Amino acid sequence: MKLYYAPGACSLADHIALCETELPFDTEQVDLRQKRTASGEDFVAINPKGYVPALQLDDGEVLTENIAILSYIADRGDLLEPRNTTGHWRVLEALAYISTEIHKSFKPFFMPGATDADKANAREFLLKRLGYLDEKLEGHEFLVGDTFSVADCYLFVMLYWARAKAELTLPQRLSAYVEALAERPSVVKAMTAEGLR
Repeated sequence: MKLYYAPGACSLADHIALCETELPFDTEQVDLRQKRTASGEDFVAINPKGYVPALQLDDGEVLTENIAILSYIADRGDLLEPRNTTGHWRVLEALAYISTEIHKSFKPFFMPGATDADKANAREFLLKRLGYLDEKLEGHEFLVGDTFSVADCYLFVMLYWARAKAELTLPQRLSAYVEALAERPSVVKAMTAEGLR
């Protein structure tokens, strides 16, 4: 497998998940402005959507979108989601919430021309949505019960952005959670590889 990524982008979630499972994989950095890979390939020929993540499978097929890639890694790694009757679905529920309610809300912090008002509105919305997850963490080490999952990989990146891009002060439980995850070996390995540590 090969993960196409940009440092600190949402593809970091997939990078962390791959490091966690210890599945064999390669990485290749993508310049998202130029749409070129580090080896000089046209990234749009690999992923016509033009953004990361993209995961090239061993048979040459390419998966895109975090929910699909993280679910694939969880399935292949057999480590990153609970296997009880509802655990799998709870992880998918968390991934969908992170993708649709949190990830998309960072748009003003990445778009040229976004106004201060756009960013203020996004901060307010993000704090509400993150507040829900802060409550979900009460009494739990991880987002879905007491098992580290691909949802934690994705949420870690969103919390990293919340601090670095949106300059948010996280609620207490989320703050402790992200600090603990930042020291997890898979997170350290992925962030170091992307030049973020």
